[in-house]
Amino acid sequence: MLEILSVEAGSIADELGIQAGDSLVAVNGEPVNDLVDYLIEEPKESLHIALTRASGDVWALDVEHDADEPLGLVLPHPEPKQCGNNCIFCFVHQLPRGMRRTLYVKDEDYRFSFLYGAYVTLTNLAEEDLQRILNKKLSPLYVSVHAADHMLRQELLGNPAPDVMPILQQLVSGGIEVHTQVVVCPQINDGEQLAQTSRELVALAPGVKSLAVVPVGLTGHRQRLPELRPHTRQEALELVEWVETTQGELLETLGTRFIFAADELYLKAEKEFPPLSVYEDLSQVENGVGLIPQFRSQADEVLDSAEPLELPAISLVTGVSAAAEIKAFARRLADKCGLDLRVHVIENDFFSGHVTVTGLLTGQDLLAQLAEHDLGDILMVPDVMLREGEEVFLDDVSIDNLVERFDKQVEVVAADPWGLWDMLDTLSVELG
Repeated sequence: MLEILSVEAGSIADELGIQAGDSLVAVNGEPVNDLVDYLIEEPKESLHIALTRASGDVWALDVEHDADEPLGLVLPHPEPKQCGNNCIFCFVHQLPRGMRRTLYVKDEDYRFSFLYGAYVTLTNLAEEDLQRILNKKLSPLYVSVHAADHMLRQELLGNPAPDVMPILQQLVSGGIEVHTQVVVCPQINDGEQLAQTSRELVALAPGVKSLAVVPVGLTGHRQRLPELRPHTRQEALELVEWVETTQGELLETLGTRFIFAADELYLKAEKEFPPLSVYEDLSQVENGVGLIPQFRSQADEVLDSAEPLELPAISLVTGVSAAAEIKAFARRLADKCGLDLRVHVIENDFFSGHVTVTGLLTGQDLLAQLAEHDLGDILMVPDVMLREGEEVFLDDVSIDNLVERFDKQVEVVAADPWGLWDMLDTLSVELG
């Protein structure tokens, strides 16, 4: 049974008279214990809903609706199960002190993998969890394998975890699709170990759909942690070339390239990206795989349709890793639209180390590094820097803090070419 937090005004549920405080008991005869149970049933066009009213009365009703039309129920979000691993590359362990407490919470929950594409190791998967995944067809899932060799994987996870390969076999045999990743640590799980991992995952295709090869991320706060280092340029180049060779072989035998290198590896290797088509269905794009080729493709689309705009001077911030792409696009867009569009590259002093992605920049680094720049009239901040649904950075600095410090209009913009263009177009109408 799951209590309803609120009902969206004008929704199907609102019209039926369902109210906050009522509790869902079952949908189509399936008990509703958490949000996942409900979301599995909601898209079905015919629903038989059993509720308990806030008064204690029992109520049953039948609903017919379009599969893509939500009922309008707002339900509590499940609390994530905690991670019991002690991974040698765990990012949480590399956080500096003084951040909000929730950032130090390590989650490991298959439900979040299904709902949001979060990567999990499956090390805390109980038998009842496995059966639920299989029975309810919670697919696709996203699994951090790191190494197929059981002993090496335990070393990487810092946990006497069960062997992941038999679990993956059970999942794919039960019709669950799985996307996988390996966080590659130089001279630990690369080379022949990575080749072995790839072979064993390929053997589980087509149930295992893809493998992302991601470089280890290291901050400057690794005191009393295992000694790790980033890839050298040569190591990154060799790794990317191995991936590309393996892709060619697998395309011949599987009909898919299957394995993909993260954009960070191409940048580190100083190697040109392949065409966007090589990334096939972009199944790993949220994992930083194919983002830059996708950005370039969208940039070309925007530039084909962009028109001159009347706007004041605008600044856009970005991280180091995306800087070259953002600058190139901004320069072309400014030339075509007659804009004064300035790009400010922000170094990640907060995390230091080798963290360069835009999504991990903090408000205090923006406050410090933008102070010496002429920001024009409007400052644009990519949405990936902020907590989802809030205008707050990782370090609890807010958008309002930027407005107060710089006395500028600050806009949050989607971190892609169309998002930037849509914001510019909207501003031109508002200010015109």
